[in-house]
Amino acid sequence: MAAPRKTLLPNEQQPSWTDDLPPCQFSGVGSAPNQFYSADGKGKEEHPSEDGWLRFRTENDCFLYGVFNGYEGKRVANFVAQRLAAELLLGQLASSHTDSDIRRVLVQAFDVVERSILELIDDGLAEKTNLQSQLSEVAPHHQVPPQMQKIMERLNVVEQEISGGAMAIVALILNGKLYIANVGTNRALLCKSTVDGLQVTQLSVDHTTENKDELFRLAQLGLDAVRIKQVGILGGQSSTRRIGDYKIKYGYNELELLSAAKSKPIIAEPEIHGGHPLDGVTGFLVLMSEGLYKALEGAHGPGQANQEIGAMVATEFAKQTALDAVAQAVVDRLKRIHRDTFASGGERAKFCTKHEDMTLLVRNFNHPLGEMSLSTLSPTPAQGGRIYPVSVPYSNSHGTTKTSVTLSLVMPSQGQMMNGSHTNSTLDEVTPTLTK
Repeated sequence: MAAPRKTLLPNEQQPSWTDDLPPCQFSGVGSAPNQFYSADGKGKEEHPSEDGWLRFRTENDCFLYGVFNGYEGKRVANFVAQRLAAELLLGQLASSHTDSDIRRVLVQAFDVVERSILELIDDGLAEKTNLQSQLSEVAPHHQVPPQMQKIMERLNVVEQEISGGAMAIVALILNGKLYIANVGTNRALLCKSTVDGLQVTQLSVDHTTENKDELFRLAQLGLDAVRIKQVGILGGQSSTRRIGDYKIKYGYNELELLSAAKSKPIIAEPEIHGGHPLDGVTGFLVLMSEGLYKALEGAHGPGQANQEIGAMVATEFAKQTALDAVAQAVVDRLKRIHRDTFASGGERAKFCTKHEDMTLLVRNFNHPLGEMSLSTLSPTPAQGGRIYPVSVPYSNSHGTTKTSVTLSLVMPSQGQMMNGSHTNSTLDEVTPTLTK
């Protein structure tokens, strides 16, 4: 009797590596599944949610957070969340480690996770090859014979088990410093309260075909970077770095766009930023899946999504008394903005026919909760409501201030205004509007 084949993930009932790790009480998570809209505006899920996340702390005040954006199933995202936490929090990190030590540990952890995934699907790949061989040996018939039908059904199951990949954004806090590691298109924002307002800085870099450094890396492998940028999609995804995805890792030479590469063009090596000192910082960290900020970009256009999301989180800090409520309220608001933009039939509606899974993780750094007082808000005659201004200096990933944008967070008295038109949202909500 053949030994049972390994699967990519343990059963839901089985304990995970991280069951004994305590969750971090300084963080909150909000999420929403993907949606596509029918002509009447009703939303429906295209597939089960594929995002994942983690938030842990250890006894030596080491904190780990992550948001994982899966595709072609959630198996890889789940595996990454479990295994990465185990690789980083079960004795590998110490307070004596320097910045370079921590960066090295982060890179090694991602490497272990990537190799573990590909090792776990080895048996599945072998079974897939065997099943395909059996199919080729069966003589073709007008009607599919029973034995061929069973082989085809099993082949579909195996393909689902071994397919898929994930993008990851991970934040590690150790010795009072923040480190960010990312593979793919999820983002990390550090939002600091300053005398000039809320400063929002993106700490991660999007690994896409728009990234000049990524295009240079691919060109060094012998690929046509200009054409890659024009096409924009590599093996079904816009990301140039991913965890898992055996199809493109093992079969890139069969893809015309990537076939000339000297070695694997799609990699799982993380880009590390930090450590960023957190002493004296008042504000919060935001980790978000690509689906979250892409939904807002669809509704409002690219360019200010980070600043708007930072301002929304700051507003919910003032309104809510729990961090999970802060994160979920922002996700819910983004869902409504996206849906209302589609329903409006306006210029941006064509960019809002659907959105992917959305996940938002917030980590608090001494930012007050529940302190919004309506008595401190001043009315705005033009909109018949009250205004809560948040000044957001735009900063790029290197911390260089380019311009300053004030987001006026309006609380209407009779009906909510959004992008110049009334919506059916509840009256006590606050919606950012951009002013310069």
